[in-house]
Amino acid sequence: MRITVRYFASVREALGKGSETLETNALTLAALRDELIARGEPYATALARGKAVRMALDQLMSAEDAAPKDGGEVAFFPPVTGG
Repeated sequence: MRITVRYFASVREALGKGSETLETNALTLAALRDELIARGEPYATALARGKAVRMALDQLMSAEDAAPKDGGEVAFFPPVTGG
């Protein structure tokens, strides 16, 4: 399937891009994250397991077991604090 992946804040800075369109067979957001990590640097560091990274699927905060769909959008970003 073809999806758009968007990166925000420190993840975007680490990867040097705000978005990309890619082909994937990932059935969950966790599998997509692992697929991106397997690309090596800088993905491996920016999206590393154990690192706090939030995910959204079609602009809704989602758990790692959420399933992306063809033509969908996935976003990765660090936790946000504010006040």
